[in-house]
Amino acid sequence: MVKTRIWTAALVLGLLLSLPAGCQVEDVEKESRIFAMDTVMTLTYYGQDRESGREALEEGVAAVYELEDLLSATAPDSEISALNEAGQAHLSPDTAQLLSAALELCALTGGALDITAYPAVEAWGFTTGEYRVPNQAELEELGDRIDYTQVSLDQEGASLPDGMKLDLGAVAKGYTADRLAKLAQERGITSALLDLGQSTILALGAKPDGSPWRIGIQDPQGEGYLGVLELEGQAMGTSGGYQRYFERDGVRYWHIIDPATAAPARSGLLSVTVVSPSGLACDGLSTALFVMGLERGTQFWRDHPELEFEALFILEDGSLALTSGLKDSFTLAQGYEDREVEVLS
Repeated sequence: MVKTRIWTAALVLGLLLSLPAGCQVEDVEKESRIFAMDTVMTLTYYGQDRESGREALEEGVAAVYELEDLLSATAPDSEISALNEAGQAHLSPDTAQLLSAALELCALTGGALDITAYPAVEAWGFTTGEYRVPNQAELEELGDRIDYTQVSLDQEGASLPDGMKLDLGAVAKGYTADRLAKLAQERGITSALLDLGQSTILALGAKPDGSPWRIGIQDPQGEGYLGVLELEGQAMGTSGGYQRYFERDGVRYWHIIDPATAAPARSGLLSVTVVSPSGLACDGLSTALFVMGLERGTQFWRDHPELEFEALFILEDGSLALTSGLKDSFTLAQGYEDREVEVLS
């Protein structure tokens, strides 16, 4: 059985949760729903006038497609595909900047995030939908090709050892969200909700009425929301095994690869949501923490206050754990009030 969840209903509910009380759809200055980076994105801007909202929206949509064309590992004409194919390539400023930041995150997380795990993603069939379970010998060979420290990046471009491939999917949407927020601010937009496929959301400022944005947290074991997070001038990134997976002989295999094993991560978690001022950090850290698991992930949070992030962990037994900075901004949804929630400090 193969499942890829595209939460159409969740997208709609997420938008409704984010609208100001009493706000009707016609009150939204400018909004666009597009398909990019293999997901449905909804960009909503509240401008002081229609012209600023229109310009911000048009500029934002164009930026999404521009970055997708540069960063996609599956688009044959992208810079990342060119690098993977030839082993070396000159890079545009955007691609070089994101690659540099991604390598820093790989180092900070001790390789729990590793952007060179793409050969393993391919081997498991997550790029084509032709799913398979590699044998142990193949996994060991794949593991030898996963090592972010072997990526060379300088002013001339980037180069890779033979057999290595990059995938910036764990950070690309977060980087894109940060770019869109910057463009919107340059247009004078102070309130916007940038939903890049539910797994990456950036709330620019507060809602027009001054209240926080309310974003639903998906129940990884069901079809609804188990809680709501309030955001204001923050981004939110979620990584979960429920988002894309296949089942074989009663075992579920998801797309989040543990670089240490070249296989889907088994950490006792169903999902991790990270909140931070940086969309890029949210994206990369949510993947890394999912691989680390609760204990290592919590220690990483304690050890890195300079990263300014908070995290919500959903465990395989359905219980939740959240870092102390989220205790006043997270609320369980109706029907989930009996869930155990541990506050980490």
